[in-house]
Amino acid sequence: MNEELEMYMEDAKERMSKALNHLEDELTKIRAGKASPSMLKDVKVDYYGTITPLTQMANVGTADARTIVIQPWEKKMIGEVEKAILKANLGFNPVNNGEIIRIVVPELTEERRQQLSKMVKTEGENGKIAVRNIRRDTITEIKKLEKDGLSEDVSKDSQDEVQKLTDDYTANIDKIIEAKQKDIMSI
Repeated sequence: MNEELEMYMEDAKERMSKALNHLEDELTKIRAGKASPSMLKDVKVDYYGTITPLTQMANVGTADARTIVIQPWEKKMIGEVEKAILKANLGFNPVNNGEIIRIVVPELTEERRQQLSKMVKTEGENGKIAVRNIRRDTITEIKKLEKDGLSEDVSKDSQDEVQKLTDDYTANIDKIIEAKQKDIMSI
């Protein structure tokens, strides 16, 4: 019985950690005005008939705070890379000089900053919802164990532990959201 309980607790911790990592991944897609290679991590290129992530067929880096530089390993793929960036609809205008592609990340207007800040808050709420759903599922499993013979005290302690875990992850989400919003609004 206790092994099953420990398994549920570990599973909850692991799932909450994954929810937090997912949130962080989603927030890297919301640009804060600074150029970052991670802005292009979801761009897929038609590489000789195979859909390939951009990072697996080109060097992607930053030249300065506002410029992303992409250098395909094969020069003849530069057109495909440019098409893939445009197709990804990230709001970038790639400039192709035949050897490398430069993307100048435009400065953010105040209105756009506020929109991005709202997007960040929405992603944070989605993260919190995921964590609360994990708490609900775990507590449901603990209550089933209690019906199957787990002592009431152990059940209550385990539920309290799940709630504490939920509170910790929710606080982490709040810190991440606050930092991202501050980053967006300060640039």
